Amino acid sequence: EIPQPLCLWDKPCLTSTSYVKCSLVPPHNVPLGFRILVYPWAFFFSFQMSWRPTYRSSKFRNVYGKVGNREHCFEGIPITKNVHDNHFCAVNSKFVAVVTESAGGGSFIVIPVSQPGRLDSHYPKVCGHQGNVLDIKWNPFFENIIASCSEDTSVRVWEIPEGGLRRNMTEAVLELYGHSRRVGLIEWHPTSSGILFSAGYDYKILIWNLEIGEPVKMIDCHTDVILSMSFNTDGSLLATSCKDKKLRVIEPRSGRVLQQASCKNHRVNRVVFLGNMKRLLTTGVSRWNTRQIALWDQEDLSMPIVDEDIDGLSGLLFPFYDADTHMLYLAGKGDGNIRYFEITTEKPYIQYLMEFRSPAPQKGLGVMPKHGLDVASCEVFRFYKLVTLKGLIEPISMIVPRRSDTYQEDIYPMTAGTEPALSASEWLSGIDRDPVLMSLKDGYHRPNQLVFKAPVKEKKTMVVNGIDLLENVPPRTENELLRMFFRQQDELRRLKEELTTKDVRIRQLELELNNLKNVSPNNV
Repeated sequence: EIPQPLCLWDKPCLTSTSYVKCSLVPPHNVPLGFRILVYPWAFFFSFQMSWRPTYRSSKFRNVYGKVGNREHCFEGIPITKNVHDNHFCAVNSKFVAVVTESAGGGSFIVIPVSQPGRLDSHYPKVCGHQGNVLDIKWNPFFENIIASCSEDTSVRVWEIPEGGLRRNMTEAVLELYGHSRRVGLIEWHPTSSGILFSAGYDYKILIWNLEIGEPVKMIDCHTDVILSMSFNTDGSLLATSCKDKKLRVIEPRSGRVLQQASCKNHRVNRVVFLGNMKRLLTTGVSRWNTRQIALWDQEDLSMPIVDEDIDGLSGLLFPFYDADTHMLYLAGKGDGNIRYFEITTEKPYIQYLMEFRSPAPQKGLGVMPKHGLDVASCEVFRFYKLVTLKGLIEPISMIVPRRSDTYQEDIYPMTAGTEPALSASEWLSGIDRDPVLMSLKDGYHRPNQLVFKAPVKEKKTMVVNGIDLLENVPPRTENELLRMFFRQQDELRRLKEELTTKDVRIRQLELELNNLKNVSPNNV
């Protein structure tokens, strides 16, 4: 039977909305009061055809997350309870480093990747900082070199021995002082071997040349705390997000701001460069306090290309971008889920793929570099998830399901290797080079022949009346005063021990002298 027609023009609930525009707006030549009759089956068919989603083929649409077995996890880790918005974890092909709880200063622990299991409660730590450690990053070219920053206003560079620590490490290769307040972020330059960036709560970014151990540039264009930093592929541009709700693209050598966006409808928290696509992706909060991501053109930050709401949770969204597969991973602080998308240069630009779900909330996430992945199992990304409540580090592998056991060249293109493209002095002179690429086909067996050499500084003195004026510069800030206080306490402790030792020696010499007098008083 042919169903009875419906009169849509008489329905005020339909005419007052704009769900189906073409079916409800009468032509201009229809007399007033004329009824438009539409059969329900025809209306339903046209509605379904107009709203059908476009199908897009992708080789990554079936990527799934695989949690490591119990024997691959690290247990018994005293993970820090600091509420600073950072990952507190850094990973390379040799070591896993995690910021830990400690009394009387800051420390982090370094564990070889090949030695999972339960950690001994007396496992040695890197404990040279005098305040809480806020960020740690491995050098991308020297896998035994790690940098850390702390609330004690210092940035320190450490050299971890082969095989891991055997005792507590307190002496750093380099101690870098230049910030007047605590240092919250550090980033290594992606192509230069000796350039380190640090961002402090004094609203400044310092560029350190580790070949001389000195700051060579200060970027002073922010008016509030810097929340994140990200480099493009060759390190010629630096993107920052700031607490002043502004997104900036900076030329790092000159400190000049090339582009700037005032994000009123999208409060930016984190920013990441999308490889060579000349795009930026930010995570933040919308005006309705929903978590949101936005895609920007790096050459025009006036308006985002597209923005998309994620959910209504309150945890910070951390973005991770894989330039080789063009996949974006979103992990929320305090969530157990990791969403992943594919980024394209054409509409819709951001294509949702799937979501990894876990009941355990994550404190932070470390990411394994490409040359540390398991190519045989088609692993394209690997997280190391910090679960504070369990004291657990859990590896999560993102795997592309393939039936063939051969090397999959389409998911493993040439990727950035462990050889620097230029030195610190070359980069500072104005040279930019793309990363030196390597293939993962034969596995990663090529050792880096470079050796990190710390600069030897000559100590300058200016002594007046027995006082070194350069060593006794009056402190300018409260943190400098605390640092000088702790340094003087250590010096006083050392002098007291030296004085006690000399007192004991004097008593021994006096006793020996008395013995000599008693034995032969005439010969003395």
